[in-house]
Amino acid sequence: MNTHSTPSQATVHGPSSSQAGEKLIRILAFTLILSSMSATMFNIVLSRISEQFELSFSQVSWVSAIYSLIYAIGSVLYGKLADSYRLKDLMTFGLVLFFAGSMVGLAAQEYWMVLLGRILQAAGASAIPAAAMIIPVRYFPAEKRGRALGISATGLALGGALGPVVSALIAGSLHWRWLFCVPLLVLLTLPSYRKYLGDEKGPGGKIDWLGGALLAATVALLLLAVTQSSWPLAGGSLLAFLLFALRIRTAAVPFVQARLFRNKRYSAGLAMAVVIMGTGYTLPFLTPQLLSDVHRLDPGWIGLAMVPAAAVSAMLGRRGGKLADAKGNSYLFHLASFSLLLCFALLSTLAGASAWLVAAILILGNVGQMFMQISLSNAISQTLPKDQAGVGMGLMTLLNFLAGAVSTGVYGRIVDQGAASGWNPLNSTPSANVYSNLYLTIAAVHLVVLLFFRAGFREKRAAVAAADVRS
Repeated sequence: MNTHSTPSQATVHGPSSSQAGEKLIRILAFTLILSSMSATMFNIVLSRISEQFELSFSQVSWVSAIYSLIYAIGSVLYGKLADSYRLKDLMTFGLVLFFAGSMVGLAAQEYWMVLLGRILQAAGASAIPAAAMIIPVRYFPAEKRGRALGISATGLALGGALGPVVSALIAGSLHWRWLFCVPLLVLLTLPSYRKYLGDEKGPGGKIDWLGGALLAATVALLLLAVTQSSWPLAGGSLLAFLLFALRIRTAAVPFVQARLFRNKRYSAGLAMAVVIMGTGYTLPFLTPQLLSDVHRLDPGWIGLAMVPAAAVSAMLGRRGGKLADAKGNSYLFHLASFSLLLCFALLSTLAGASAWLVAAILILGNVGQMFMQISLSNAISQTLPKDQAGVGMGLMTLLNFLAGAVSTGVYGRIVDQGAASGWNPLNSTPSANVYSNLYLTIAAVHLVVLLFFRAGFREKRAAVAAADVRS
């Protein structure tokens, strides 16, 4: 299989691109902190929103669901646009829109204004994950890209650690609408993006909006089908996907080039990312349920139990990126796999043990998941030619999100059904059987991934470097 490599940063950006890349990746990390906080902060106050507007919980859940839906679609759309237009202009538009949505939400007196604020926030914020994938590819050569991705991962982890804490502090002392004011800080980063992002501009060709609309319909209907348990919506999603597949084969300039999926290393990387990200969502989704159902912790204590894992991940993010650069993606992939396997095996065995022991085990899982994300992103980015880097990495972000959304729906149904018996003979807590069984299953899935997909991470660093030079 041929590995397509992006041109070296000196070739594309000139002698000052190294300094610009270093500045950008740190600014991006701060932006990611704010965006990841914004994605989850409202989960804590949904009950208060329900009381104020006299709505059911399923109705107010759209405050989070609509953000996630638009965020997923927007990430791939911005990625596609970045292949044709200046990234600095796209980031300017996205951050201003993010700011505008925050202002609308802060002034909201009716529920529709709250939803409008979240829609605008998501439409703008979705430029951020696209930039988080594109900046390391464009501004860092392959041998330094892992560290850049590690810094980005640190920003996400810090946002995850700070989100519950900041949300609880604001909601405890002020009206819940003030949660909208936190993302206002994102506008402070705009001058830096304008300064350090280059003026590179793609060919500016025609955008296949019909293909983009079909992809958006596929995603939207699939997420709605999962959240509402609707087979007709699932059928609509399948139909939209088939039309999208037909469109990319017949359009003169399709939204996504069909040849992108004929890149076997890229397609294999996407498949691996979907499996691993889908199973990884058990950590932020199942663990709080476990701590609530089995250990009877209040929401405040559950949030506190989740903080150490996020904090340690934030501290080790840059270390993971440096390991990818120094020892290769394969090394980091195997380290992450071992950490995840150990985490899920221990959780399956000790699901009913002390809640704080569960919190300690979660550190292994969070660090492993972050290292896995870095190794996957780094390896997949090295399979893409420059003209497909934006949409290719955007699709990875989109599929990761979809994997998480679908898997959480499946996990929720399994937990609701319960388990009469446990599969792990070392688990001694019957009330934790369903969680123990799920964690054991996921450990087995990760073992299969390690055995059957690791060949995709056998790198030849000299060949990658040579490809950079030739470009």
